Amino acid sequence: MPINAHRRGTTSCTPPMSPSRWLSSHKPLAGAYLPLAVALGTGSSLLLIVQAWLLAKVVDGVSLRGAGLAEVQPWLWPLLGLYLARAVLAWLAERAAFRGAARVKVALRDRVFRHIQALGPRYLSGERSGALVESLVKGIEDLEPYYARFIPAMSLSATVPLAIVAVVLPLDWLSALVFLLTAPLVPFFMILIGKGAEALNQRQWRRLARMSGRFLDVIQGLPTLKLFNASRSEADVIARVSEDYRRSTMQVLRVAFLSSAVLEFIASLSIAIVAVFIGFRLYRLDLPLPDALGVPEISFFTGFFVLLLAPELFLPLRNLGAHYHGRMEAIAAAGRLREVLDTPVPEDHQGTATLPPGAPLRLRLEGVCFAYAPGREALRGLTFELQPGERVALVGASGAGKTTVVNLLLGFLRPDAGRILVDGVDLADIDPADWRRHLAWVPQNPRLFRGTLLDNIRLGAPDADLDAVRAAARRARAAGFIEALPLDYGTLVGEGGQGLSGGQIQRIALARAFLRKAPLVVLDEPTASLDPASEVLVQEGIDDLARGCTLLVIAHRLKTVRGADRILILDAGRLVQEGNHAGLVAADGPYRELAAAYGGLS
Repeated sequence: MPINAHRRGTTSCTPPMSPSRWLSSHKPLAGAYLPLAVALGTGSSLLLIVQAWLLAKVVDGVSLRGAGLAEVQPWLWPLLGLYLARAVLAWLAERAAFRGAARVKVALRDRVFRHIQALGPRYLSGERSGALVESLVKGIEDLEPYYARFIPAMSLSATVPLAIVAVVLPLDWLSALVFLLTAPLVPFFMILIGKGAEALNQRQWRRLARMSGRFLDVIQGLPTLKLFNASRSEADVIARVSEDYRRSTMQVLRVAFLSSAVLEFIASLSIAIVAVFIGFRLYRLDLPLPDALGVPEISFFTGFFVLLLAPELFLPLRNLGAHYHGRMEAIAAAGRLREVLDTPVPEDHQGTATLPPGAPLRLRLEGVCFAYAPGREALRGLTFELQPGERVALVGASGAGKTTVVNLLLGFLRPDAGRILVDGVDLADIDPADWRRHLAWVPQNPRLFRGTLLDNIRLGAPDADLDAVRAAARRARAAGFIEALPLDYGTLVGEGGQGLSGGQIQRIALARAFLRKAPLVVLDEPTASLDPASEVLVQEGIDDLARGCTLLVIAHRLKTVRGADRILILDAGRLVQEGNHAGLVAADGPYRELAAAYGGLS
């Protein structure tokens, strides 16, 4: 298998979608809500035509024909009913549009999150957390105006003006001609101005992502900045970044306001032209142009009816222009979301085989090779085996390939060559979710999440009862400090385990492993950076854990590896020594040098 084959994923000869097409392709996620919103909006607009006709009838009767209240009352009651009906339709259309947009947001956020999960920690290590959070939160939220506002407005801008022109044309073809000539100018200038605003908006989105990543880095590193007196200089950098973002925002807003001003000018000009033509004919002025064209005279009722419809013809077009900024924001957000979703998922996520639950596992690496990039080989033909119930320690200098072995076993990476066998089945053929149900992992720096200690311990077994959690905590030597707390297992901890010491956090991680009851447990430097007292407690928990499972430990400290059944020494991605502590200390080699450095030859 060639180097970096694990990064290939599925490929396609199909050219990538434009952001606009990508957004449109997700409209089906809204279900029937968006078509319903458009239908309700269209119905409201059609009722508006009837409303304008009734209003013109009432005004014409009262102002010119001297009709009294009793005579126009048959027109007033339907007019009131139309006002109420249009208000209800507008409310229902808005609810349907936002319900559809919410469904799109939920589906896309779930899809992006699951895709990031499938890409694994290796992808995350090359990305800024702040930018990813910005995409998952604000990026998804920026799609709402597109689906809830712009899509319905675009549909209404195509149907409502045509319906109004169709009604006006038999009554006054001159006004209809003015509408037909001026209305297309609105979307034309909207697109013309919007192209420039779109580029500005995409640049603004990139700046926002960089600024979010910078803010998160500063917040996470605030203690370090304080200790090195660098917080003030970093604050100056944040101020400059914020000012740049403010300036770019104002550039986008200037273009957006220019677009709105142009659209309003065109709409006002068109309505004014229609009003002038109608007014000249109503007052029977000597206007050669209409006479030359054979334009018939117009009644007050018809002229007033057309004037009432004129602003309504441009209203959907003005709404479309007002929501065009939402489209630009959505396109900018879609660019980043597409980058995440277009990142190919490693092929090792295609396995479907399953393993018997709780059965002891025999693990074998056969000639495993892996390189992060050409010329950067991390493993070179590594071969070793783990027997069921065996305790194996993996030792080597930094860069020897220990962490790469762990990531391969956890399924985050796939070998470039060779294979990993689990009870004779290639790991690539095993369903990743099923494989990880057979694993427990205790990293060097365990991650605790904001919540109770109970929730943190049963992270990998959410259905476990309190008695099982207590038993796991006792075996992990964590019950003592937990039960001494006022709320014991209901105690809240901050993000990252704030409020607990490093040794306490490590014992919580061990309790997770006990509760999971996995046949294979991987420990990655479990006692690193611990004080001697905490190290003793954690080591006792590890010794207890090793009695019921296959254990692979990555460590440098001799206390951790001395009791292992076998110790594997890695150097530059190769297995250079293997044996137990006594045998390796007696032989010349890297392990003897390591033991001498730690004073463990005796």
